Amino acid sequence: MSRILIIEDEVAIADLERDYLELSGFTVEIENTGDVGLARALKEEFDLFILDLMLPGVDGFEICKRIRDEKNTPILMVSAKKEDIDKIRGLGLGADDYITKPFSPSELVARVKAHLARYERLIGSSVETRNIIEIRGIKIDKDARRVWVNEEEKAFTSKEFDLLCFLAENPNRVYTKEELFKEIWDMESIGDIATVTVHIKKIREKIEFNTAKPQYIETIWGVGYRFKV
Repeated sequence: MSRILIIEDEVAIADLERDYLELSGFTVEIENTGDVGLARALKEEFDLFILDLMLPGVDGFEICKRIRDEKNTPILMVSAKKEDIDKIRGLGLGADDYITKPFSPSELVARVKAHLARYERLIGSSVETRNIIEIRGIKIDKDARRVWVNEEEKAFTSKEFDLLCFLAENPNRVYTKEELFKEIWDMESIGDIATVTVHIKKIREKIEFNTAKPQYIETIWGVGYRFKV
C-alpha cells in the first residue's frame, strides 16, 4: 500500500485530500507546517509527496528543493498560485506535477495514481526487482545499501550490512560463527571468530528494541545465531 505525505496548512483541504486518497486505498499522513513536514519527508520513507507552496515555517519551493536533493520520490505541488512563473519554478526545482486550487479531488487522485505508476515503472516496484527485504518493521534496500527500522534509517558499516542481509535472507536457519565468518569475510576463521560476535552486538544495538531480549537475531547457545521471522 503506497504511503503519501500531505504538507498543507489549510486543514480542510488536507482532510479532503486525505479522505479521497484513503478511499482509493492509499495510506495518508498530514503535516500542517513546512518545517515539520520537511523533517518527516527527509527522515521517513513515503511513496509520494503532496506539497502546498504557501506554508508556515518553510515554503513549498524550499521543501521541494530539499527533498529532490536527496530523493527521487514523486512530488505533486498544489497551490492557489496560477501564474506560469510559479509553475515553472516548481517544476524546475524537481516537482513532477503542479495542480492549482480549486481542483477536483478525483483529478488529484488520478494524478497521484499516474505518478505512482510511472515511478514504479521506472524503478521497479517488486521486492525482487528492487532487492528489498522487509521483515517485521525492518526494511533493507540491498541496491542502495540502506536500512530502516520502524521507518527510521540506521547507519551500518559495510560488514554489518552484509551480515544483516545474509541472516535476513536466510531466516530461521542457525549459522555457526565459523560459517558466518567464512560467508561474510570470505576466509577461514583461523581460530579467531570474535569479530562475528562484535558485529552481531553492533547490529542488535541498531535493530533491537531490547538487546537483552532480541526479537530478530537470536543466539542459539553452543551453536550460533538465527534470524527469526
